[in-house]
Amino acid sequence: MRASTRPSPGLRAEPVLPAAPRRPADRLRLLLVGVTALVYAVVIVGVLADTALVRLDWSLELLKPYKRWPEVRPLLDVWIVAGQRGPSAVAACLWLGWRSYRTRTVRPLVVMGAALLLLNITVGGVKILTGRLGPHYAHYIDAPELFAGGTIFPSGHTANAVVTWGVLAYLAVRWRRTGAALAALTAASIGLTTVYLGTHWISDVVAGWAAGLLVLLALPWTEPLVDAVDRWVTALYHGPARSRGGVSAS
Repeated sequence: MRASTRPSPGLRAEPVLPAAPRRPADRLRLLLVGVTALVYAVVIVGVLADTALVRLDWSLELLKPYKRWPEVRPLLDVWIVAGQRGPSAVAACLWLGWRSYRTRTVRPLVVMGAALLLLNITVGGVKILTGRLGPHYAHYIDAPELFAGGTIFPSGHTANAVVTWGVLAYLAVRWRRTGAALAALTAASIGLTTVYLGTHWISDVVAGWAAGLLVLLALPWTEPLVDAVDRWVTALYHGPARSRGGVSAS
């Protein structure tokens, strides 16, 4: 005898909910992640395989831009500080710390911390694995100068500029598009400045742009962890005050 497929009286079948459709913003972010990762991979393979990309690196280096246009060097020597991790991160964290104090939430600082942690892990790992030397320390023309103990690929200056100023735009309440445009211009100019100064190959810079952008694109996926840390710190900060209030009230 075949068992009945009808639900028993008093029992209601669980409704089957359709899967939530992906929002257009999510699809766009996934597309950008894919394209950026592809560019990053192409540059890495191009350098490792000693392709025409390495010849382009050398052709730009042999131009010696800092010698051809020395009049702009004093300005660019100062501007490059905007891409250095120490000064830029300190300036950004001071501003975000003030925002955290005003809004009574550590979320801005946690987001910046998560971004810098991702940056250090991903970019630092590739630097160590490739061991590439910079233009000023290169030994052989048209050689990729890999696995020689260097830490030049990808460009940390460039990736840091993308992440630090990009996070400020990401956290902006107002003028987000303007902030994003300014962050993009800053990151672009910092990367090109390193090529002018001869401290990085152009392939280092392109890889730095891609690596930094990947970190920014990954930030929305860290939001659950950021919110959890924010709640934990807020509870930790307000806990003693509430406890004292409860004792005095009794």
